[in-house]
Amino acid sequence: MKKSIILLLFIVPGWLYSQQIADENYNPPIDHPEYESGIGPVIYIDEGHYNFHTKEGRYKAFANLLERDGYQVKAYEGIFDKKHLAEGKILVISNALNKKNERNWYLPVPSAFTKAEIEEVRQWVFEGGSLFLIADHMPMAGAAKELAAAFEFEFTNGFAMDTLNRGPAFFNRKEETLIDNVVTNGRDSTERVDQIATFTGQAFRIPADAEPILVFNDRYVNLLPDTAWVFNSNTPIYNIKGWSQGAFKQYGRGRIAVFGEAAMFSAQLVGEQQIKAGMNSEDGKENYKLLLNIIHWLDRKLD
Repeated sequence: MKKSIILLLFIVPGWLYSQQIADENYNPPIDHPEYESGIGPVIYIDEGHYNFHTKEGRYKAFANLLERDGYQVKAYEGIFDKKHLAEGKILVISNALNKKNERNWYLPVPSAFTKAEIEEVRQWVFEGGSLFLIADHMPMAGAAKELAAAFEFEFTNGFAMDTLNRGPAFFNRKEETLIDNVVTNGRDSTERVDQIATFTGQAFRIPADAEPILVFNDRYVNLLPDTAWVFNSNTPIYNIKGWSQGAFKQYGRGRIAVFGEAAMFSAQLVGEQQIKAGMNSEDGKENYKLLLNIIHWLDRKLD
């Protein structure tokens, strides 16, 4: 069984290794923007920790979508401190890395954040801030592990993989892998989400006071390689039925949403053929609704 899984993983779609650029023409409908243009709260996107996704880079479509919903989206540069964080309402951290792993995606994987920064962010959320933490497969999962643990989410520095099919992972209501809750239902029926696609990523355990959004079934396994995308017969592997790839919870007076895959909230054109990957793909056409619902929940517009 393990050998067959490893062989399947070696047949990884080539676009995963290709150049990824933002699809600047991606422009999905927003029927009821939360705010008039430019008057909504500030949303920070972290760019101070060797992030793979940035406001003007791979998360440009992410930022554009939220700006069209009326938010003020700004880059956050430098270390985290409560005084600076207090100037915004929502902090987005996507695929942060330690400098040692910016180009070297192999073990060891130290934290992307200092212990002092983690405590600053924890206190800021506890006192009323909202954190959207997104950390993909190894090494990004490992780099965010200590920050996630501060909120009692348990990251593993691995890859969540389907044992039967390559390509996107699908979470839906029919199979009860997409969970019915305030975030997946949105403000009205037009914002209801029925299926979400993710593009590899990690799996994590959630604390008892968190609500799951995306839950793996028994088809999925976690692999823990020494080097990203390098799997062999010695790679640790185990089933992750019941683990999450998306969840949320209250924390003190604040809120946190945690996701283990980042491309699902991007809109990318990949490789020479400019393959659509993320919210702009046919598989992920409802992903943008989930993104808006998450932001609205973090902004206390959903309860």
